[in-house]
Amino acid sequence: MIVRILLLMVVLPCQAAAQGFAGLGSDAEGFAVPQPDYAFDFPQDHGPHPDFRIEWWYLTANLNGPDGTAYGVQWTLFRSALAPETREGWSDPQIWFAHAALTTSRRHMVAERIARGGIGQAGVTVDPFEAWIDDWRMAGPGLDDLSVTATGTEFAYDLSLQATRPLVFHGQNGFSVKSAQGQASYYYSQPFYDVSGTLTLPQGPVEVTGSAWLDREWSSQPLADTQSGWDWFSLSFDSGEKLMGFRLREEKDAFYTSATWIAPDGTTTAYSDGAFTARPLNSHMVAGRQVPVDWAVKLPAKGVDVTVKALNPDAWMSVSVPYWEGPVTVDGSHGGRGYLEMTGYE
Repeated sequence: MIVRILLLMVVLPCQAAAQGFAGLGSDAEGFAVPQPDYAFDFPQDHGPHPDFRIEWWYLTANLNGPDGTAYGVQWTLFRSALAPETREGWSDPQIWFAHAALTTSRRHMVAERIARGGIGQAGVTVDPFEAWIDDWRMAGPGLDDLSVTATGTEFAYDLSLQATRPLVFHGQNGFSVKSAQGQASYYYSQPFYDVSGTLTLPQGPVEVTGSAWLDREWSSQPLADTQSGWDWFSLSFDSGEKLMGFRLREEKDAFYTSATWIAPDGTTTAYSDGAFTARPLNSHMVAGRQVPVDWAVKLPAKGVDVTVKALNPDAWMSVSVPYWEGPVTVDGSHGGRGYLEMTGYE
């Protein structure tokens, strides 16, 4: 996704309210900050970057059962640093968080794990690739061929992912600007996974197939101190085209936006502030707050004028720093489906 949920409210509780969602607008002193013209190095960059403060490996999947029933799956591992270094044992300043969710039109089931670095409980290696926390795993020879597992008290899933196209880069060759003041992240995705596997639901196992989208992003200060949260869309159209777009909410009802248009062959076109718009149409009361769950999304340069609707308006992530995340349907100039993430709604 764009700027991803690093649970810095746990790390920086006194700063979170004043400096954007979960403290992501707080000062990055002592940490590395993204710079333009970064030369990505794979597979090394699939792994952690401990000199940056925040990082995530973020997977969402739109799936269907044999009868056509729609499901959504999320698997996310976050790394948050107290200091730009690593150490052995409990003194390691790296903290790891993970979220897993399984969504249907009627249920939204969520699990969370939290771990300390330096003791082997969580981490990421690149050759072969493995991201883990406790018994949750995203692993394979590389990002093109992955197995993903997670369990919660009410659900589990075991999925196989095969990439059919190359990685795509957002912003300026992976340098993704997030504000007029210049805050940024390094951001790339693999949005071309074919998926098969098994969901374990309270009523029993369900075989599923579908598609998935993996986001990789790291930074040290991805929000400006005037930004309170974001609305992020990853949309896969029936035509084979895809759209990543986000709006970051500023003070006084202002927004900073960015988007990436992804052609069926993986070719990308980046769009800077103002080209992409997302306007709430309807809100839903969830967890004691009003959250927009129907949206008018437009990218005029590509003829996109669509309505995005939540499969389940109650897809609230009731974790340490809560947010909304769930599968969506797309209707209008382009049909399709995707995922929506919304943070900072209080």
